[in-house]
Amino acid sequence: MGNFVVSARKYRPKGFEEVVGQEHITTTLQNAIDKEQLAQALLFCGPRGVGKTTCARIVARMVNKFEGADMENAGQLNIYELDAASNNSVEDIRNLIDQVRYPPQFGKYKVYIIDEVHMLSNQAFNAFLKTLEEPPSYAIFILATTEKHKVIPTILSRCQIFDFNRIQNEDIAVHLRKIAKQEGVKAEDEALHLIAQKADGALRDALSLFDLIVTYSSGGEVSYKTTIDNLHILDYDYYFNVTDLLLAQDHASVLLVFDEILKKGFDGHNFILGLAEHFRNLLVCKDKSTLSLLEAAENIRQKYAEQAGKSSSSFLLTGLNIANQCDLQYKGSKNQRLLVELTLMKLAHVNQALQVAETLDELKKKD
Repeated sequence: MGNFVVSARKYRPKGFEEVVGQEHITTTLQNAIDKEQLAQALLFCGPRGVGKTTCARIVARMVNKFEGADMENAGQLNIYELDAASNNSVEDIRNLIDQVRYPPQFGKYKVYIIDEVHMLSNQAFNAFLKTLEEPPSYAIFILATTEKHKVIPTILSRCQIFDFNRIQNEDIAVHLRKIAKQEGVKAEDEALHLIAQKADGALRDALSLFDLIVTYSSGGEVSYKTTIDNLHILDYDYYFNVTDLLLAQDHASVLLVFDEILKKGFDGHNFILGLAEHFRNLLVCKDKSTLSLLEAAENIRQKYAEQAGKSSSSFLLTGLNIANQCDLQYKGSKNQRLLVELTLMKLAHVNQALQVAETLDELKKKD
């Protein structure tokens, strides 16, 4: 194994300036610490992998001026972490409350970080209420959760709440580019954007995928080809090709492409969802004001802009509606392949149907 450390740990932020995509949180916390106006009970909530525990640890170090210290010696830094997923009973909370009674031997504060706090039982929450409302002057509680709605209202009312956002794909891609440069790894922009999309706003997931692809690639490169192969993602080119065939009303070729996709082991449902996303991206490209909603590398953006020029808004809107109907019916269908094929054949004749409708409208106007 050697001394390999996964990127999520190796590049864990040690200061607020390194935290990605949470400026609204880090600025507020930094100001509160600088002005000595930090609340004694904080609740960090948001999706997985966006920096909740990381920010909690940074706060814990900063209040005691241990900014450069290593978290491996957290106990010596007056930082105590409790995983509520496995320590969720009344007894566990009572043990924590007993610890809180003793002031720190050095430093100003004892900081208690309780991860996945929504997993605490109701009895444990109730046992914690009094201490959380009136903690000793030297105690700071930082609660972290991915499911705020499961935390009881009496706990929420006693905490200052910070809502963490999903991290934008562009921010993740930029961060991955920095890490690739530091590690001496050659990485293509399209591959990094693909990893960011697959991570769905979670930086930790993106870093894990990045490590996986670097390991998978024999040359230690992160290329678009190795990324789609390893993550089992359909190439953009398939969707561009399918859309061109649909616009040309060539349903036979579309069915052959779909057959090829199935033979490669891809799921029909994922394909139709991807096609709907592709139509959405084309629609976004039709208007300059919505172009910023397209999250893709620059060369892919150019392809979208080119195909959007060939596609009418009526075709894309109708296509989105038909693809959405297929999505809703997919799980209940007895013959799922036929359902997708029927959807593709409908899509291949959308332009023809639109032309017929326009002709009928013109005839009505003449009458």
